[in-house]
Amino acid sequence: MHLMKFTLIICALAGCWQPLMWTSLFKHIIYKAYAMFLISSLYIFLFSQFVHVILNVGSSDEFTDALYMMLTVFVAGYKQIYLWVDHKNIMATINVLLEKPFAPYEAHELMIQEKFEKRIRNNTRRYLIIVMISIISIISMSISIDFMRRNLTYKAWIPFDYSSPAIYFVVYIHQLIAMSTSGIVNVACESLLCGFMLHICCQFEILGYRLTKLTHDQNNIRNYVCHHNRIFEYAYTVNNMFAKIIAIQFAVSMLVVCSNLYKLAMTTDYMNFIPLMMYTSAILMQIFILCWFGNEVKLKSLQLMNNIFDIEWSALSSSNKKHLLLIMKRTMIPVEFTSAHIVSMNLESFVALLKMSYSIFNLLHQTNEK
Repeated sequence: MHLMKFTLIICALAGCWQPLMWTSLFKHIIYKAYAMFLISSLYIFLFSQFVHVILNVGSSDEFTDALYMMLTVFVAGYKQIYLWVDHKNIMATINVLLEKPFAPYEAHELMIQEKFEKRIRNNTRRYLIIVMISIISIISMSISIDFMRRNLTYKAWIPFDYSSPAIYFVVYIHQLIAMSTSGIVNVACESLLCGFMLHICCQFEILGYRLTKLTHDQNNIRNYVCHHNRIFEYAYTVNNMFAKIIAIQFAVSMLVVCSNLYKLAMTTDYMNFIPLMMYTSAILMQIFILCWFGNEVKLKSLQLMNNIFDIEWSALSSSNKKHLLLIMKRTMIPVEFTSAHIVSMNLESFVALLKMSYSIFNLLHQTNEK
């Protein structure tokens, strides 16, 4: 069974994951060229915006106007390079789920795994649709306004004259490609991390099911203790793998949200209101899904204690009761994903991020009024 197949397809489209079936030299060269094109598009766009901020931005309005897309492209570029460089470790982490003790042993356990795989596919599709709607709205508004006026979608430093129609068209299309790529890369990375978190939830559910059969086969208790310990180790490995990405994403999301709120409050051109609103919604969804599924992992790890309470303890030997108490003791400290081991990924953190973003927005708004 191929795990997270649809998510890995999105990663391949984002230019950070070569399809496993593309093993021939020709396909290898084609995908390398495709990935390099997307990566170079992102970083050229990022460099042009960064130089524009240094050389041309002189007011808070201009700064917030340039900030939100520059930060988004920066994070997307970091994620793209990270996934490309570390893809072997990520693939190995996925393959661990196909080995003992994580692999399903019987039909019911396979059904549990398929249920979570379906959730991963559906969540990736929903997130992709939201981001694609945002990208399409930005492109549509840009074509109807900027393209007709021969303006670029985003202000950037261009080291040559692009007044001729052909050169302008190339620069204009490059910005749209870079913007679209940044959105797809974010979908790929967040969906991959959420897929890992849902598979951790899957393992807790499989272990809970195995524990319900303990009275029929008490010789497997050591395997269950080992399985429980391996789930914690696996969660720790996944958290370490994505810790830097999560930390950068939290910080950037806060700045982008407050920047976009400021732009929404200050805008007088209602033609720009819809794409900006869609973009802000996509950014909020980006951090919300991480907090939501991080919260689900925490709740699922705590729920295992209820599964243990449902076991018929009177039918167990003293040794097995001690092993169950060991699992319960470990369950009292839940699995928590953290941002650089500082901020926990849960719904409370999401609310705190919104409050902080709103506070920064108020500060910018009051500064502008003065």
